[in-house]
Amino acid sequence: MQPQFKNHINKIKYQVMDKTEIRQTIAKRAARELHDGDIVNLGIGIPTMIPNYLPEGVTVTLQSENGMLGMGPTPEEGKEDPNMVNAGGGYITAVSGAASFDSATSFGIIRGGHVDATILGAMQVDENGDLANWMIPGKLTPGMGGAMDLIVGAKRVILAMEHTQKGNPKILKKCNLPLTAKGQVNLIITEMGVMEVTPKGIVLKEIHPEFTVDQVKAATEAELIIADDLKPMQL
Repeated sequence: MQPQFKNHINKIKYQVMDKTEIRQTIAKRAARELHDGDIVNLGIGIPTMIPNYLPEGVTVTLQSENGMLGMGPTPEEGKEDPNMVNAGGGYITAVSGAASFDSATSFGIIRGGHVDATILGAMQVDENGDLANWMIPGKLTPGMGGAMDLIVGAKRVILAMEHTQKGNPKILKKCNLPLTAKGQVNLIITEMGVMEVTPKGIVLKEIHPEFTVDQVKAATEAELIIADDLKPMQL
């Protein structure tokens, strides 16, 4: 993508939505992908906002790699329990009926295919459904964590991510960062639209009304297939 296109997209995006609105838009749309009764694992960042936007009548059970099924919301300030944290180290609560167990059991749940959906962030994703979301070479990182297990173990892999990073596309023809997993992503949700990863490539199925198809294409390095029944993004 040429620099003038990157700057143009950045200018358009932030005229339409500020950072908070972008994150809320993505989380709201991602929440619509979950169904009542689902067991769901949420990554750090935008995915943690999703429980705030679940549709009426939809209740999900949140699973954490470090050993909990039935995570509740973030505790009020001053009421944090140092023994109650998620896999990212953030404070959590537990809902009635929650269960805690060792991480080996937790990964048995994941690898056994008992997680209905995992919603993660991404540094890069490409048209083959490859995902890079854990490391930038030369920078310190705590490790991959459970992401590689979740991506291959969950029944459905959804990315909730900003469309670009400082004007640079994150949806690429080919990832150039170290991969978390190959060919496992099912759906990509950004502030610009909803895209499905198919054997033929990435299909734009919904578009945010504030953007045009040309603007989405200009912010995407991968070749986008435009759905014949392209719809406004459900918000």
